[in-house]
Order: sequence, then C-alpha cells, then structure tokens
Amino acid sequence: MMVLPACILISCNDKSGPSAAAQKNLDAMHGVNTCFDSKDFSKLGDYIAEDAVDHAGENGDIKGLANMKTEFKKMVDSYKDAKTTVVKELADDEYVMSWQTYSGTMVTDHMGMKAGDKFNMSAIEVAKFKDGKAIEHWSFMQPSDMMKMMPQEPAPAMKTDTAKAMQAQPEKK
Repeated sequence: MMVLPACILISCNDKSGPSAAAQKNLDAMHGVNTCFDSKDFSKLGDYIAEDAVDHAGENGDIKGLANMKTEFKKMVDSYKDAKTTVVKELADDEYVMSWQTYSGTMVTDHMGMKAGDKFNMSAIEVAKFKDGKAIEHWSFMQPSDMMKMMPQEPAPAMKTDTAKAMQAQPEKK
C-alpha cells in the first residue's frame, strides 16, 4: 500500500532538469540576450553558427554571422537602457523557445518609433540549435507591439485625375 504513494512522491520530486544539450542551448540563448543588452557582439560567435540564418530581420532573412553582427549593431545603436527579461522558456536538444520582454528608450528614429520614445515589447523567440550554437532563429511578436514599429504616416492621397478616372468607369455587372 505504501509503494504507490512513494512512487507518486518520487515522480513529483524529479528535479533532473534539462539534458546537457538543452542546457547548453539555453546558455547560448542567454548569451545572445547578453550581447544585445550590453551592445557587445564580440562573443556572438560563441552562441551562433557562422552560417546561421535569422528569419526575423527587419528587411528579411539575415544570412551569416558577420551580417548578423552588422544588422544587430545598427539595431542596438537606435536605443539605450536595453533590458531583456525572460518570462518563460522551454528547451530540448534541438530548440529553445523563450517568451521575452524588451524595454528601453529610443535614441534615434527607428522602426516606426521616434527618438525619446520608451518601449516595452513582448515576443516569442525560437531558435534551432546544432552542436550548442543557433543555426536558425524566428521571432513572433504581439501584433500590437509590431504596430508600434510600423511607420505611422497617413496613406498618400490619391491624385485627383486618378480618382476622377475611377469614378468615370462604368459599373460592372
């Protein structure tokens, strides 16, 4: 009769944690966050493979570590007081999924935000790993946070002659 409660108690107290590979992947993800917060990308190659692809680039995929360093430097130069906070993370031997928040203050106009604007955003970061280094990355941001990064300019007005031409078109039935 005591065997069943003992088995339940032992299984509930299993604190084995992630595998060694999953922990290495988590450590690499934390290292990348540190690079962004410190604005120092000199150790980025310790965490990201030379031929990695970042699918979350502002203008599409960023291919290769050298290109990532250049693009990331441009990005971090647009803000100050950066802070990344991990809300929750999951890892296995191949992927890390991390819900993160980002805060800071813009120092230049960038990504639809103006210098002096404070930001606080949230995203799910997903990275695929091989041999302890990220080889691919995706970022899934909340739509309301994405809208903060979109230019807030009104749509250009339609030229008068184009508007008149559209009105003159016969209605199709």
